[in-house]
Amino acid sequence: MYNNVYNPQASIDRINTQIAELERIKSQIPPIQQPTNLTQNFQIAPNNQNTMRYANSMEEVEKNIVVGDTPFFSNDMSVLWVKNTKNEVKTYELKEIIKKDEKDLKIEYLMAKIEELEKERINENEPIYEYDVEPIKDEKSSSISTIRKNKKK
Repeated sequence: MYNNVYNPQASIDRINTQIAELERIKSQIPPIQQPTNLTQNFQIAPNNQNTMRYANSMEEVEKNIVVGDTPFFSNDMSVLWVKNTKNEVKTYELKEIIKKDEKDLKIEYLMAKIEELEKERINENEPIYEYDVEPIKDEKSSSISTIRKNKKK
């Protein structure tokens, strides 16, 4: 009656192979790192700080309220106003700097040379007054006779 005896060894072997398989899979997965505690500090600042603004006149610049040093440009970019928190405004005149290549520099040099040569030519044509030239005497010549006529009234 007790011929069917339960053999636990087969179950133990099956469990051991499953454990070995799970250990093998576990070793293939990279270890999970624990997240570090993050401290995030946010500083709220105005959005338009240090941005480029446009203005048509000094009065327009003076009307605007600024939080920090703020540049204002004229529409044609020829004038720059910088306004600070004390409502002081500094005005600057802007000039575009155009990068010159080798040909432009050569043309500029030759134009300057032409102007210099023209000035020298004009100076050569001007009369030269020197001290060694005999002065004109205010004497009357003896060969010219003076005739006076009487006019009747």
